[in-house]
Amino acid sequence: MNRRELVKAALRHQETPRVPYCIKFTPEGEKNVKKLGAASADEYFDNDIVTVFPPWWQWYELGDDWKQPAVPTSPPRVCGRGSYTEFFAMLKLLRENSDKYILVMVYGSHFEKANFARGIENFLADMAGAPEFAQALLTRIIEKNLVMLENFLAASEIDGVLLGSDWGTQRDLIMSPRTWQKMIRDGEQREYDLVHSYGKDVWIHSCGNVERIIPSLIEMGVDVLNPVQPEAMDLASLKARFGDRLTFWGGISTQQTLPNGTPAEVIAEARRVRDLMSQGGGYIFSPSQEIQGDVPPENIAALRQVAQEGR
Repeated sequence: MNRRELVKAALRHQETPRVPYCIKFTPEGEKNVKKLGAASADEYFDNDIVTVFPPWWQWYELGDDWKQPAVPTSPPRVCGRGSYTEFFAMLKLLRENSDKYILVMVYGSHFEKANFARGIENFLADMAGAPEFAQALLTRIIEKNLVMLENFLAASEIDGVLLGSDWGTQRDLIMSPRTWQKMIRDGEQREYDLVHSYGKDVWIHSCGNVERIIPSLIEMGVDVLNPVQPEAMDLASLKARFGDRLTFWGGISTQQTLPNGTPAEVIAEARRVRDLMSQGGGYIFSPSQEIQGDVPPENIAALRQVAQEGR
């Protein structure tokens, strides 16, 4: 079983010879990896998943009114970025030289994209006080996303697509479940259906506690949920309630254990989380967020030790 097959088996909730892993770093965190003698975090961990970023789109020279509390009147200008020629060449090279699962990453894809245009406080106010404007903006974002997704989904090298928007705080959803269902769900569903129509897996990134909408995400066909923060949601409860229908990627504390624990404590928590979440498959071993600069090199080494057990 190669690494691509290993990840796919985990997503199908099958027991695997070992638990697949994908551990990511911020630029500051990667500096501590280099203190261990590695040229990069990717070289040091040799993840089972390789993540790539596609050509995408961004807001462009929005008027000053977009940062004001009142509903803006100027048009929401956009522009594209990236080269499809270079992207497809990179995918071909990766597939020819690697047996890893290839995951396309699109952070800030929907709700957050609106935040980027308006600022989060303004857009949350829009959702409550100017819902027609807010819905129109969200719909415009989704329609643009669908075009951009279809531009690369036919590439056979791609295995999955991650779409990211932070819907949670550490305590609960950032909006009511009713608002999420009314304003967010339909647009997300259109994206998931498109990704699935090309035979790719749907990965979702949302920080915080999103437990109240997990049943909906499962109904909508989500295959993987990331980052699964243990400070925000109870891991044992998540696994017991949803672990046979949803794969989790994350779960090891980047707020407490990794920055503040000893190497022995890191090893103990990493094994505990791995053994809990991987029962019956459905788990990608990882910290709950990208590793930041506050995680000491010796704790990074301890995490790597557990990640590579069974290789």
